[in-house]
Amino acid sequence: MAKYFLFISLLAALLSGCNTTRGFGEDLQHLGGAIERATNK
Repeated sequence: MAKYFLFISLLAALLSGCNTTRGFGEDLQHLGGAIERATNK
């Protein structure tokens, strides 16, 4: 289940169209937080 969530989250981050490096970094932070929350459950 966690792998599925990780894959969907990564795909969503890539498809969201991060136009700047800052935006990409923020997306990675959000993704990291989501992964951390998923692994702590």
